[in-house]
Amino acid sequence: MTPTGSRDGNPFQATCLFLTRLRTTPDALLKLVRDRWSIEGWHWIRDTQLHEDAHRYRSKGAGAMATLRTAAPNLLRLGGFRSIRAGIQAVMHDITTLLAMAMRQPEPNPC
Repeated sequence: MTPTGSRDGNPFQATCLFLTRLRTTPDALLKLVRDRWSIEGWHWIRDTQLHEDAHRYRSKGAGAMATLRTAAPNLLRLGGFRSIRAGIQAVMHDITTLLAMAMRQPEPNPC
């Protein structure tokens, strides 16, 4: 797998190699790897943008904060923000916009 993109205006390309004992097809292995990295992508957002690993909540507070950290990126995406960081900066001092995003009804599924 060779991901490419840009960070801080600088292009990058990485080659990712995977070792496994699984006996499977290349397509099935690629699906497993992509599924894993889609989960890691959400953890990365929660840690870097929401600083999840820095908090040490206990008891019911931990579950409540985890729920809020899951809801926040989803609300920002539904609100049209492509960047979680830009979304946080746009609404952090604007309670009216934040509440409007939380009350927004999802669009109907065409299925």
